Amino acid sequence: MQPDTFFRRRRLQSLLFFAVILSVTYGSIVLTQFDVVRGLLAVPQAFAWAAVNFIPDERAWSRLPNILSKLQETVLVAIASSTIAAVLGLGLALLGANTTRPHPWFSLPARAIASVFRNIDVSVWALILLFSFGQSGFTGFFALFFVTLGFITRVMIETIDEVGVEPIEALRATGASYGAIISQSVIPSCLPQLISWLLYMIETNIRSATLVGLLTGTGIGFLFDLYFKNFNYGSASLVVLVTVAAVLLIETVSNAIRRTIL
Repeated sequence: MQPDTFFRRRRLQSLLFFAVILSVTYGSIVLTQFDVVRGLLAVPQAFAWAAVNFIPDERAWSRLPNILSKLQETVLVAIASSTIAAVLGLGLALLGANTTRPHPWFSLPARAIASVFRNIDVSVWALILLFSFGQSGFTGFFALFFVTLGFITRVMIETIDEVGVEPIEALRATGASYGAIISQSVIPSCLPQLISWLLYMIETNIRSATLVGLLTGTGIGFLFDLYFKNFNYGSASLVVLVTVAAVLLIETVSNAIRRTIL
C-alpha cells in the first residue's frame, strides 16, 4: 500500500470516528432535552454556592471525633477486603495462568470468575448484596471484596504469564514438585507486582467505600449522607475534607512503598 493511500485512509477513519462521536453526543442532548448553555452557566454558580456553604463551622469541628471514627471504619474495611481478595486472587491466578495451571480445565472457570467480578461495578454489587445482608458492614465488605478479587485475579494471570516458562521448566527438570515451583519461582517473581496492585486497590477501595457507604448506611459515606440531607453543609464539607486528606496520605505512603519494592 502506498504511503499516501495509507495516510488518506487513516485520515478518513479518524474523521468518520469523530463524526460518529459528535452525532451520538448531539442525539443524546436532543433526546434528554439538555440545555448546554444553561448547564455551563450553572457551573460558576455551583462553585460560588459551595464556597459559601461547604465551609466547616464550629459545630462541624465538634463532630470531628465521630467523623474520624467512621473514617477509620471505612479504611479498615477497604484494607481488609483488598488484602483477603489479593490472597484469594493470587490462588485463582495460579489456576488460571497458562504457565501454572494444574490442568487446562482450571483456566476457564478462573478467568470467568475474574471477568464477572471485575466487570460488575462496586455500586451494583452493593445493591445486589443489600438483599442478602441489608444495610450492614458485610454489604460494603463483600462489594469491595468481589471487585478486588476479579481485578487482582485478572492482572495476576497476565503477570504470571509474562514471567515465562523457562524458570518453571528448569525447576521441573530438577524434579521439583508443583508446590516447590510455585513457592520458589512464581510467587517470588510476581510478589512485587502483587503488592503494587494491592496498594492500588486499597487506594481505590477507600474512595469506593465512601460511595458504598451511601448505599449501605455505614462508614464515612453514611455520615456524609446524613449531614447533607439534614442541611448540615459544614459537617458534610468536613467529611469530604477528611476523606480527601486520608486518600492523599494513603496514596503518598503507597507510592513510597512502590518505589522501595519495584
